[in-house]
Amino acid sequence: MRSKEDRATLRSRRRNARRPSWPLILATGGVLLYLHFPVAIIILFAFTTDDAAFRFPPPGLTLRWFGVAWDRPDIWRALLLSVEVAAATTAIALVLGTLAAAAVHRSKFFGRETVSFLVTLPIALPGIITGISLRSAIGLLNIPFSFWTIVIGHATFCVVVVYNNVLARLRRSSLSLIEASMDLGASAFETFRYIVLPSLATALLAGGMLAFALSFDEIIVTTFTAGQQETLPIWVFNQLTKPRYRPVTNIVAMLVIAVTTIPILLANRLTQEKSGVPLRRSVRRTAGKLHSNSEDLPQ
Repeated sequence: MRSKEDRATLRSRRRNARRPSWPLILATGGVLLYLHFPVAIIILFAFTTDDAAFRFPPPGLTLRWFGVAWDRPDIWRALLLSVEVAAATTAIALVLGTLAAAAVHRSKFFGRETVSFLVTLPIALPGIITGISLRSAIGLLNIPFSFWTIVIGHATFCVVVVYNNVLARLRRSSLSLIEASMDLGASAFETFRYIVLPSLATALLAGGMLAFALSFDEIIVTTFTAGQQETLPIWVFNQLTKPRYRPVTNIVAMLVIAVTTIPILLANRLTQEKSGVPLRRSVRRTAGKLHSNSEDLPQ
């Protein structure tokens, strides 16, 4: 009888341990409010009928500012430039980040940890330090400001997110799978296609989306490398000194928030793989292909 009471008490304690306390709930709610209240204000005042001075609560709500923003060619130019820069930066980051991660993971050489530290250092440096350094280098080399100076500036820190994602996935991958594919007679390309690429697919996709989001909303480094060009974040910053049509600025800010938030959420979902189940699934799916290919090889 006593043991039954003890078990019931233990179960009750476990249930109570799972329930968050009210102070914890209030603290979490306070932190979330502190973080996201400014974003909510931006969204709210994108619909206000006021065109300059904001009053709370708004005197009325309207959708006409969306039409005004749609007809502004300067917004479209800034948006197109931001998308092009982010796409080019992501492509460069995927190539360089993957190659660097593969080299650090597969090769053992003196100073490997130092190399890894130097690769990840740019994302830890303040943006203004990176921007000043790049501006000085561009001036010393007498390179004119262009689309590519912005891309080079963004790539310095976007490479890091791809590198970290790919390196983490490589460390979780098993070398025995690659060795087994070689033993079955697969070529280097077939091994890469059927074993390495499926195991890195989600890491590359997550790293690419994070790199795109970081590049799209970057403003500090862009300020030092863009010259007279205006990306969307720089356009928003320049509009803050112009009080008229401020709801249009809020609408563009909403667009920047959406474009950067969605890739981050998707990347977070992709990286939340439990126990390597997607990888094992991919390997099982491709093992049959490798085996059938090996049967066709000359003995």
